[in-house]
Amino acid sequence: MASADELLAIEKAKVLMVGAGGIGCELLKTLVLTGFKDIHVIDLDTIEVSNLNRQFLFRQRHVGQSKAKVAQEAVLKFKPDVNIVAYHANVKNAEFNVDFFKQFHVVLNGLDNLDARRHVNRLCLAAGVPLIESGTTGYLGQVTVHVKGRTECYECQPKPAPKTYPVCTITSTPSKPVHCIVWAKELLFAKLFGDRSQMNDLILHSRDPTTLSEKDSNVFELQNGECCNSYVQRIFDGVFGHNIEVALKNEGSLKTRKKPSPLYLSDILPKEYSEDYRKSNGNFNHTSGHAISAMAVLGLKNPQETWSLRDNARVFCEAMQLFLKNRKKEIGVCIFDKDDQLAVEFVTAAANLRAFSFGIPMQSLFEVRGMAGNIVHAIATTNAIISGLIVLEAMKLLNNSLDSCRMTYCLEYPSRKMLLMPVEPFEPNPKCYVCSQTPLYLEVNTLKAKLRDVVEKIVKNKLSVNSPIIMHGSNLIFEMGEDLEEDMAVHYSANLDKALASFPMPIVDGSVLAIEDLQQEFSCSLHVKHRETFDEEREPYNMVLSGELPTMAPEEQALQNTLHTKNGREPSGVLQPVDAEEVSYTNDVIMVGVAKTGTKRKFENIIPEAELSRLAQSEDVFEAASSDGVTLIEEASMVGTKRKLESTATGNSCFVEKKSKQKISQ
Repeated sequence: MASADELLAIEKAKVLMVGAGGIGCELLKTLVLTGFKDIHVIDLDTIEVSNLNRQFLFRQRHVGQSKAKVAQEAVLKFKPDVNIVAYHANVKNAEFNVDFFKQFHVVLNGLDNLDARRHVNRLCLAAGVPLIESGTTGYLGQVTVHVKGRTECYECQPKPAPKTYPVCTITSTPSKPVHCIVWAKELLFAKLFGDRSQMNDLILHSRDPTTLSEKDSNVFELQNGECCNSYVQRIFDGVFGHNIEVALKNEGSLKTRKKPSPLYLSDILPKEYSEDYRKSNGNFNHTSGHAISAMAVLGLKNPQETWSLRDNARVFCEAMQLFLKNRKKEIGVCIFDKDDQLAVEFVTAAANLRAFSFGIPMQSLFEVRGMAGNIVHAIATTNAIISGLIVLEAMKLLNNSLDSCRMTYCLEYPSRKMLLMPVEPFEPNPKCYVCSQTPLYLEVNTLKAKLRDVVEKIVKNKLSVNSPIIMHGSNLIFEMGEDLEEDMAVHYSANLDKALASFPMPIVDGSVLAIEDLQQEFSCSLHVKHRETFDEEREPYNMVLSGELPTMAPEEQALQNTLHTKNGREPSGVLQPVDAEEVSYTNDVIMVGVAKTGTKRKFENIIPEAELSRLAQSEDVFEAASSDGVTLIEEASMVGTKRKLESTATGNSCFVEKKSKQKISQ
């Protein structure tokens, strides 16, 4: 039972809650029922149908409305005496600056992506406001406490490098279902129905080599006088037939791989595409009354059933026709949405047709929706547990009881009869480039790389800098912001297309770039190292960023991949964009460390092997390096600690040894 002083601290506290989704709905309810009176909520998203099974503050009538505002209205109905301020906005907007954050006693994160988490972490560090971070994925969850100068910041802990797929793998040598799904979603769907002016690595080869010069601009367009059926067949045969034949002629890329098989629509659907049938029917399916679903037209009812080759071809053609006939105004601006049934049907069919051609297992619509939409199927109970833990830690911080704060991890199965594993917070990592300003190193070909590459791929994408200012010595070479004068904006924009070594003060080997973000009050230094060549498969950006980064080394990634293989599937909800280094994460679960100083325990007594495998698939994973049958696991959240996994003759017994544990400075 809370004391009078504790209750008073709760009532007077001003709380910022970032995110009003799965965790946010539970958290807002728990906060007001605990006695918090002044709560501000920021969320950019609007309510979708798929939210309704777990985000209980929302109803069917709220679909399309602001999550923050609807959550505010719903809670005020049963707690009208509470002050709730809702912002339907992006937390990265300029209005939410350091001064805005300084007005709060504590910030509570319920976000669903890594970039926004990093942004809030930096604002909290700059404002000196405690941050409570959280995340869930299925039955797993976590709550972590971050206090400037006393505990590690959110970015002190390594994060695994997001899985990326080189463009050449996606376009030429797919080997997994996810490769085909990325191809169907990011390349084919975007080219047919999205912005065709955007760069796209999908090439449709023509039968006639004399038309190669004009194919890139109009081959995906419906030609004058061309009927819908002919257009659909031309796209189908071009993508799944002619392109495969061209790939077969490229012996280099397929020399050691199983050769794909070209697919032509007339071979799969001979009756529908016979000349007589087309003349008599015009279109091989009647689309009236079924404007949103090809499955409904074709009588396919089970989304968890894997379609046959013939059914995939039928869905592909029907989906294209529905887009052309019923959603013609959207073509050119359409963006894939996991809640768009027709879009998911098209991507499923296209991915499966490509998978069949390359000898890769086909997937059901349910599985494709999960991977293409980055879905981890959420559990409402996990969100409720995590929300309760967030409030408990907030109460401790408000009563100046940091020593009693814990990072808590929720497990799927009991370990030592516990589902919740508490861990003491750790000291700041002295090598963290965010809170300790450790220098970073960028290997790049300074003669070829442009400043645009550094800004987009490294500064914004890898370092999550929102509004970068870049200095080279005393020279300001790039700045962005709404308050820039027009002539300066033009000048900095022109700098983006300059090679690093071509600046008046050349950026070459040994140069140091100072990176700053005024909104985040964040700064770091980037030491440039010139390098001539890069491995296109492993280093698709032709740049390598190193130093104390929140990223996972290849050895750790290899272990993670091993665990994925052991489970016989890709991790839930993991689908990364083509040729991208950073993606939105659905949730955030970190490996647990609970061993006491100078003690040894069997690892399975802490976390069962099955749980270890599941946790290893989460966003934040322990580090590992293999050496002569002994795997050393370095805990991400500790400095100077090691764990040892040793194989025994009777099987794999795991022991944990904690060399040292740093306590929080008093």
